[in-house]
Amino acid sequence: MTKAKHSTAVGVFESREQAQQAVNELRRAGFREDEIGMVTRDEGGTTPAASEEDRGSHVGTGAATGAIAGAGVGALWALGIVALGLPAVGPVIAGGILASVLASAAGTAVAGGIVGALIGLGIPEEEARYYEGEFKSGRTLVTVKSDTRCDEARSILQRYGAYDRSTAPAARAGTRTEATNAGQTMKVHEEQMHAHKQPVQTGEVKVRKEVHTEHKTLDVPVEREEVVVERHPASGRPVSGSELREGQEIRVPVKEEQVHIEKQPVVKEEVSVGKRTVKDTETVGGTVRKEEVKVEREGDAKMRDASSGASCPTDPNRGKRS
Repeated sequence: MTKAKHSTAVGVFESREQAQQAVNELRRAGFREDEIGMVTRDEGGTTPAASEEDRGSHVGTGAATGAIAGAGVGALWALGIVALGLPAVGPVIAGGILASVLASAAGTAVAGGIVGALIGLGIPEEEARYYEGEFKSGRTLVTVKSDTRCDEARSILQRYGAYDRSTAPAARAGTRTEATNAGQTMKVHEEQMHAHKQPVQTGEVKVRKEVHTEHKTLDVPVEREEVVVERHPASGRPVSGSELREGQEIRVPVKEEQVHIEKQPVVKEEVSVGKRTVKDTETVGGTVRKEEVKVEREGDAKMRDASSGASCPTDPNRGKRS
């Protein structure tokens, strides 16, 4: 499917069955016959070569029916399928807008074959020649011309196995060669490595409180009372006998301070918990494959390296047997 730089989506299908399924899905999605086109080779050979004056007259029921039967695709295309003979292409089966363009003897598309028809639909000439090469290789082309639903059409074509020029390396593995006016072009591919980042959980940090018991001592200054008894020598003077009394006593209350422990929780510190993003660089690696061009010569074939402009000398011993 071509990119959105123009309003026509092109799908290349390996099999006609896949192309037919895609066309049926396009019709179910509401695309009109004048928006859809298809063309495939008439491998059954049921279409005779067309002359210049009757090239557009193969729309007849008999010719079309024979071509469809020979192609083995059934009548489910429902696109007004016609059988045509194109110069330098041969017998083809076309439907929809491509059938109209190719069958129009008054237009220039017949002279230009598939390339002219695709250019008439707005496909650049370089891409049109690529698609003609795919068609000549036996593949089926389906086009959808829509200014507003081109991306939707491209998605439907891809869903049924189609590829276009931009997605062909992913759809068909290997190296392809294209026929161009300058000769044959070989595409050399290599794998490119892309890194994708995805957040994953590598661990977890828990912050919680635990209560521990420990023994602490506290020095508290206290006061207590003590009774002091002092003895002094008397004068020895005589006293009366009445002063001698038994059981006389003096009571002195004694006090002291006692220490009581009272515990009270207080805030010692505050702990804040949060996350921050730290940027770092990781080095990742992997193996990739790439294609390299090896040039081998046999005999006295002359060759010039177009990139450097230098001629490659011929090995005088090449091709000789010892």
